[in-house]
Amino acid sequence: MASNKNRLDECSNKPNCVNSQSSQQDHFIEPLMVSGSDVAVQEKIVAVLKKLERVTVTIVEDHYIRAEARSRLFRFVDDLEFYFPESSDRLTTVHVRSASRIGYSDLGVNRKRVERIRQLLEVSDG
Repeated sequence: MASNKNRLDECSNKPNCVNSQSSQQDHFIEPLMVSGSDVAVQEKIVAVLKKLERVTVTIVEDHYIRAEARSRLFRFVDDLEFYFPESSDRLTTVHVRSASRIGYSDLGVNRKRVERIRQLLEVSDG
């Protein structure tokens, strides 16, 4: 969960998490860049998440979105978080964190999920 209004929680030392605000290189992933107003950015992210299988949006607040993704086989839950500071720029930086709740390695699933979301957002911006 977001530990405060400006940062997403850091990843643990397990290789089952990515975070665009991480200081740990193994966990770092580039933030998402999305065009539009804050409201439009939020709507685009929610729309993309609703297109993904086994993903449920659980919280939508100002500049923050939280969702849960369930694995196909064992139904393990991964947490997805998006935080985007208020912006007047044409492109909004969206910080993202995707982390497994249990287990040690995720075999790259969280990183692949964020990259898939990035692709879908680029298509919606196109």
